[in-house]
Amino acid sequence: MKNIATLTAMLLASTAAFAAGDYDPDTLRVALLPDENASTVIQDNKPLAAYLEEKLGKDIELIVTTDYSSMIEAMRFGRVDVAYFGPASYTIAKAKMADGDLDIEPFAARVTDGSTTYQSVLIANVESGIDSIDDIEGSGIDVAFGDQASTSSHFAPKYTMMLEGVTEGDDYTQNFTGAHDAVARNVELGNAAVGGLSRPIYESLLAKGSVDASKLIVIGYSADIPQYPWVMRTDMTEALEDSIKDAFLTLEPGTDAGDAVLTPFKADGFAAITDADYDIIRDIRKNLQAD
Repeated sequence: MKNIATLTAMLLASTAAFAAGDYDPDTLRVALLPDENASTVIQDNKPLAAYLEEKLGKDIELIVTTDYSSMIEAMRFGRVDVAYFGPASYTIAKAKMADGDLDIEPFAARVTDGSTTYQSVLIANVESGIDSIDDIEGSGIDVAFGDQASTSSHFAPKYTMMLEGVTEGDDYTQNFTGAHDAVARNVELGNAAVGGLSRPIYESLLAKGSVDASKLIVIGYSADIPQYPWVMRTDMTEALEDSIKDAFLTLEPGTDAGDAVLTPFKADGFAAITDADYDIIRDIRKNLQAD
């Protein structure tokens, strides 16, 4: 955790990069990604709410929107104060808020196995006849993705296939299921031959027995992509901004509070990040849109 501590100090020293204002609400609205069932997400993150209430001395309202687009809009119009975005949905929100009255900045990202990157996975139904990405070429199969604004259940797996010469329209049709777990279940049931989702979420579903591993095979992984960022609006008071950063960046596994908060995120901690870390996501989106 030495590197995390160093990054923590660096970020806390760079508070001036945020355009601090005078926003200091009694209740802090914290949005979480609708990657899985909303009630499950809220239940799993009650320890986070309790931890932030203690650290910040504020009431915490956890929010799970219906989809990524509504989360982006909630952030854009100031209905959310702190949010746990996907890499792509963050860059979309940031672009939509450019030159507006309200701006956002990332301040922390999940650390897993010492890394602030992760992968997307492409899975196939064992009876689909698809054993590799190459097998999709010319097949016309259905491929399931999660949300259209998702990094690891849309942009990353689609880009991974594109790099192998497999493209939507020419080689497969796409369907959006809305969430990572729905992707896995649709492939398991044979509603889609192939699906793309977050590798950590897929492995968690397997570990919990939420999907039948005997009905699924892995056909590929994406390149490393930056982890999900924690983002805050930049019109908060400097003191509140610093307190929020400190609350996330000083969480330690092996402590009661740390384990309770970090376990739902499958994380070892949170490390400092900046907007520039997500330029690779902007490049992926640009390449897909140009294809």
